[in-house]
Amino acid sequence: MNILISGASGLIGKAIRDYSQKNGHKILSLQRKNPAITPYWNIEKQIVAIEQNDKIDAVIHLAGESIAEGRWNHNKKERILKSRIDGTKLLSEYFSKVEHKPKVFISCSAIGYYGHREEENLTEKSKEGTGFLSNVCQEWEKATAIAVQAEIRVVNIRLGMVLSGDGGALKKMILPFKIGLGGIIGNGKQYISWVTIHDIANAINHIIENQKIEGPVNIVTPNPVTNYDFTKILGKVLHRPTMLPLPALMAKIIFGEMAEELLLSSTKVTPEKLINSGFKFQYPELENAIISCLTS
Repeated sequence: MNILISGASGLIGKAIRDYSQKNGHKILSLQRKNPAITPYWNIEKQIVAIEQNDKIDAVIHLAGESIAEGRWNHNKKERILKSRIDGTKLLSEYFSKVEHKPKVFISCSAIGYYGHREEENLTEKSKEGTGFLSNVCQEWEKATAIAVQAEIRVVNIRLGMVLSGDGGALKKMILPFKIGLGGIIGNGKQYISWVTIHDIANAINHIIENQKIEGPVNIVTPNPVTNYDFTKILGKVLHRPTMLPLPALMAKIIFGEMAEELLLSSTKVTPEKLINSGFKFQYPELENAIISCLTS
């Protein structure tokens, strides 16, 4: 199978690329640097260039401005939103017009779609939330409408906190925890819906192969934890104390709006569609997941 990936050089993209290649698929990485080399795209110029002989069977669209790097000022928020909507629309339009349409178009989204929901149990059937990230995710998913109308099977993967030893949130936490600066954030009651990078790659392969899966799909483990429990488990794995909390007010002062939507927001999500389709998580429990990420 020929699989086209945007954002293939990122943390998730690399994991999916490696996993898919091991399973015998041909990976084509959509790149932006050299228009003489295909596959190539340029969002600003509305260009997508793919060789006709490279008939794409599956598209995995991950590219977008990082939400975790830099403070959320007006320009940063515009880049976050615009990069996702414009890139998704461009690819949706391109593949809606080609003769050999992909069997599936997997477009990244996030559980930020649900917004801050405290202890409410959330599935793919739950309504959208409010706030900046929720609005971004809603518009992001709407941008695939053209591909849906072209009768391409579209899957909007709603990712939770990604755990990996190679980058992302977990890697950023390791040093503070190792030097004894780890602690709960706010009151620690906010839920974290998480998933390992390995289970993401495995879940996407499952989605590609299962033609009945479409629409929004939560990619998180069935076992969300509170920030308090996450902190204590990470401290246990690292054999470090977790005595220095980060009060909510201080988090807001340091990180601004990002603190409210990423650090203090509570989103308790269940991967209902994956479970009902027979998918099995390799790392459903947090302690084993963290150990795996730090030792693999």
